Amino acid sequence: MEKPIFLESGIQVEPLYTKSDVNSEIENELPGKYPFTRGIHPLMYRKSPFTIRQYAGFATPEETNERFHFLLKNGQSGLNVAFDLPTQCGLDSDDPRAFGEIGRVGMTIDTLEDFEIAFKNIDLNKITVSMTINGSAIVLIAMYIALAEKWNYDIKNLRGTAQNDILKEFIGRGTWIFPVPQSVKLVIDTIEYCAKNIPKYSPVSVCGYHIRESGANPIQEMAYAFCIAKAYTDGALQRGIDIDEFASRLSFNFDIYGNLFEQIAKFRGGRRLWAKIIREEYHAKNDNSCWMRMIAGGGGGGLTKEQPENNIIRSAYYALISALSGTQTMALCSYDEAYTIPTEKAAEISLRTMQILIHEMGICDTVDPLGGSYYIESLTDTFEKEIKQEMKKVAQWGGIINAVATGKIQESVSKQAYIREIAIQRGEVDKVGLNIYTKQEETKSVDFHPYNEEAANKQINKLKAIKQKRNNAQVAELLKVVKNDAQNNLNLMPSIIAAVKEYATVGEIIQVLKDVYGEYKEPIFF
Repeated sequence: MEKPIFLESGIQVEPLYTKSDVNSEIENELPGKYPFTRGIHPLMYRKSPFTIRQYAGFATPEETNERFHFLLKNGQSGLNVAFDLPTQCGLDSDDPRAFGEIGRVGMTIDTLEDFEIAFKNIDLNKITVSMTINGSAIVLIAMYIALAEKWNYDIKNLRGTAQNDILKEFIGRGTWIFPVPQSVKLVIDTIEYCAKNIPKYSPVSVCGYHIRESGANPIQEMAYAFCIAKAYTDGALQRGIDIDEFASRLSFNFDIYGNLFEQIAKFRGGRRLWAKIIREEYHAKNDNSCWMRMIAGGGGGGLTKEQPENNIIRSAYYALISALSGTQTMALCSYDEAYTIPTEKAAEISLRTMQILIHEMGICDTVDPLGGSYYIESLTDTFEKEIKQEMKKVAQWGGIINAVATGKIQESVSKQAYIREIAIQRGEVDKVGLNIYTKQEETKSVDFHPYNEEAANKQINKLKAIKQKRNNAQVAELLKVVKNDAQNNLNLMPSIIAAVKEYATVGEIIQVLKDVYGEYKEPIFF
């Protein structure tokens, strides 16, 4: 008897699919029309290719600015900014806890001056900027707004995105700072402020990506991301903001690795389900409020240290999946990311991979080319149903905020990660170069991005100089305003913007908030 085949999601794959396996009325659905299964725009890439937004940022703002200009010169159409761990955790460069990590995995930001250096000679009207920052996101968003105002941009037309999804930090990455309720409150502050003042800016990119990278299966990735997005939506509605004032500016960051057809179907089914949630549960009137706008590229979790050149091929398939899934923006992992942050050469290969896909492979010629495939449509229907079921589990755990605060989601993801790793080690899941088609000889090395201790010292000295030349009395008064606003549960965006304009540091502002909110203590499970 033939051995059954199961996807990582647990969905069984039949040897043949026919029209009887498709439940939806896909033949009546069109791209650009609700529920957007086939894409959120009528012509999709035929009108405009997906935005290429490679993840970049390392060491000092000066070096990051050089990398930005290199990528833009080579055809990148948007910026995706990485920040180092001290910045993500709200620590300044002169904090002893930042030692050895300054600029290691991203750009160091201490004050507004660092933003001024990083974005020098970059037109913010022409280049949209995505910032991968979470725990300290409210401060970095404030700096971006302050930078735009200082450079005389009309902030009502300012475009860009902040990751700013703190709930997934508790699940996946761990760069949380404050307790869960207060952390969510800060996210809602940014949504409210942007809805009223910067309507074209996307203050939150909900990240199923990191949940999947932490071990969740594709169904959990989408379900938990949607639960998180609903939590932020509920919080914004409680502030009295109309759903159509902010829903269109919510965006998603999703992961790609594994079975090609499974990945494509999860996005098509997820896009349909999200549209139904916003229309049927939240009663949005505008179609674009129902869009599942996403950035989707390769996930580092799919790469291997073994036979690293294989990752170039993997990434090319990830790019193909992303395009066939209808992404708006693509950020493709580089082949050396299993070891280090991307070198310039590796980043260029990923950039060229996406450009070849656009210009040589015909991926932009027609919309949703896999639409109507019995297999794809059956999987799409199944994913819509299974994601919805997984979301019901979260509701039974008391909702996503409670499930995160009590560690229930973290426990679920950790369990799934363990199951997956055991399956790989036992050879039940094939991984080329890792557990099949392996080589006895030593794995070929890749170039590491060096840690620049001299640059770190320069960053610390620059911070010291800023603290000496700024108006410290004025900074102290503005920090008191931030503290008072936090104690009185006010929206913190206005007071933080005022503080960063006077060169208050990330660490100073975060410490004020720690004094009011306290810090998160992670639940431990054995």
